[in-house]
Amino acid sequence: MFQRIKDDIEMVFEQDPAARSSVEVFLTYSGLHAVWWHIIAHWFFKHKMYFIARSISQLSRFFSGIEIHPGATIGKRLFIDHGMGIVIGETCTIGDNVTIYQGVTLGGTGKERGKRHPDIGDNVLIAAGAKVLGNIQIGNNVNIGANSVVLKDVPDYSTVVGIPGKIVRQNGIKVGKSFDHTQLPDPIYEKLKELEKHLEQTKNGEIQDDYVI
Repeated sequence: MFQRIKDDIEMVFEQDPAARSSVEVFLTYSGLHAVWWHIIAHWFFKHKMYFIARSISQLSRFFSGIEIHPGATIGKRLFIDHGMGIVIGETCTIGDNVTIYQGVTLGGTGKERGKRHPDIGDNVLIAAGAKVLGNIQIGNNVNIGANSVVLKDVPDYSTVVGIPGKIVRQNGIKVGKSFDHTQLPDPIYEKLKELEKHLEQTKNGEIQDDYVI
């Protein structure tokens, strides 16, 4: 456990330029606290002491704002930065050296039973607000853009953005049109622009058929 704490603190210094001292990180980083409480809760869960496990996870959620189901399996050096609003489901697995930002959900897509949450590989970055849903595989060395909604498997060395998530870079090569975190596709906006264009054409007498949204 002491080695785990040391490794997690080192991960913070690698990822967060605001970290100043080991004491500060140990005492004030809620993402680390949530991970450490989860390790304890997961031990009870594996030994079928489910009530104790859930009680610990809910206590951690109350103090950190991060909800990790005690059944989830997480690897080494998980860094949760500004962790408020993060949800990690029961059958989710997370590899080593993963970074997760605030508002991320690693969840299911409905009320299905059994394996229903994603598997996250090693060296993955999941940016703020992203949703990774369902029993899908996220490969190693993957970047998932802010506010993306990922519903399908993602291969190694890929970058995914958008709603639904699309691969825009793989093995260092651009795939189709690329986006940055401030220019993600917005299907609602695009539909409204299409409707506005249709209304303008109707007003000018260019078309007369009914429009269906």
